[in-house]
Amino acid sequence: MEPDPARPDDLVSIRLEPLAVEFSVPRGGALSAALAAHGVEFPCGGTGECGGCGVRLLSGSLPVTEPDRAGFSPSQLAEGWRLACQARAQSNLVLECGQWHMEVLADETVSSPQNNSKTRKKIAIDLGTTTIAAQLVEPATGSVLAVETALNPQAAFGSDVMSRIRAALDGNDLTTPIRAALGVLVTRLAGGHREEVSEVAVVGNTVMHHLFCGLSVEPLSHVPFASPHLGEQRFTPRDLSWNLPDACVIRFVRCIGGFVGSDILTGIVASGMGDSARLAALVDLGTNGEIAIGNRDGIVCASTAAGPAFEAGAIRMGMRAVTGAISYVALDRNALRVTVIGDVPPRGICGSGLVDAVAAGLTAGAIVASGRVADGTKLFPIAPPVVLHQSDIRELQLAKGAIAAGFRLLLSRLGATARDLSAIHLAGAFGNYVQIHSALRIGLLDAPRSIIHAAGNTALRGAKMLLLADREPQLPAIEHVSLAADPAFQDEFAGSMAFPDVS
Repeated sequence: MEPDPARPDDLVSIRLEPLAVEFSVPRGGALSAALAAHGVEFPCGGTGECGGCGVRLLSGSLPVTEPDRAGFSPSQLAEGWRLACQARAQSNLVLECGQWHMEVLADETVSSPQNNSKTRKKIAIDLGTTTIAAQLVEPATGSVLAVETALNPQAAFGSDVMSRIRAALDGNDLTTPIRAALGVLVTRLAGGHREEVSEVAVVGNTVMHHLFCGLSVEPLSHVPFASPHLGEQRFTPRDLSWNLPDACVIRFVRCIGGFVGSDILTGIVASGMGDSARLAALVDLGTNGEIAIGNRDGIVCASTAAGPAFEAGAIRMGMRAVTGAISYVALDRNALRVTVIGDVPPRGICGSGLVDAVAAGLTAGAIVASGRVADGTKLFPIAPPVVLHQSDIRELQLAKGAIAAGFRLLLSRLGATARDLSAIHLAGAFGNYVQIHSALRIGLLDAPRSIIHAAGNTALRGAKMLLLADREPQLPAIEHVSLAADPAFQDEFAGSMAFPDVS
């Protein structure tokens, strides 16, 4: 019998150190969804392949799994290290999160007594269209002292950036709510360290940048989507009514162009592609898919209007990756096997589950390369009561077609193909959970599997790197390409709509 999450007897308590975060999960339930809600990343999408979600057992019991044995040495297992993505809680647990301790590459020069920057704290914020993630960082060690996440309150005005632009142009105030929401996060993060916070760095896409900063989004509402206000914007706590010291510097990091914002700039920093001799790509999969390809000799980037399908928007039974969402679908002996967040009966399907389901349907022959449901019913059952409609599959085709077309056009601009890439970094929340084999099966990506990996929240990681660096990173020239103004894009997009035919 499935545990009833409403009954306290069926819940176990989890405490996450070093931040003293506490929450409950159903007894026997997977930890991954609850940990993700508190800022823990799963770089390989929870497959147990990368070892990036390591937690150390401080109290309680977590049996060692086979992925644990593959990911950790015998001595590490003896010390209590486990993969969070594989863990299920049968009893109360106290865990230490390895991600919240990071090595910092910095100048070891001893500061003068007058420079007390080592005692100052800094805050990095990733302002996403859907979600917000923020961390309080200790500059001397790079350790994360606190984590806060929240939903973007602007979602009331639409799930994608174009909806937000239309709402702003219609006279709605989207600036005050987001400043207030971030102010609440900052206050909670700072806590007893309030007087020590010296700097806040905010990153986000160009629309989030403009709306937060109170800049006109009118130039972003039409072709060529070029704004004259892409530079870094600075504020004082008083400007924003934030409860921080008067001397604290708050900056929204500069954008690259069009819909390619500072989240991609810091993602480039985090990926290291600007220092590499070999070509690499960064792909942020969300409502506004952004792509950057290049190396130390130069980088080209673009955004594609992928739409909300990757976050299950516009999907009839789509929902965010919360309790009750189907997050994983696999074909097992011609039957679909699903994983539901929270180990409860399914209520809907999130973006990663959508990609998995369509990939499984293609492999089983239930969905054909054109995207049509093979039996003519226009319905593809997943797990009762969740079904995909023909229109849902079409939404996914539109999203994956836009990404695939943009990717190919940027490669052609460099005179390269996917075979010339040394790595493809999948960034963002969706990129963190999508199964790479499913992304390949639907044609979202067309590259060797060995070079593709989930990179987690590169925007937030890069923002922290900027805060911790002694000087601004030296990046190569970055060229922004407007795909909307490229006459080849529509042809490439139309040719990318179909799913790969592997029959």
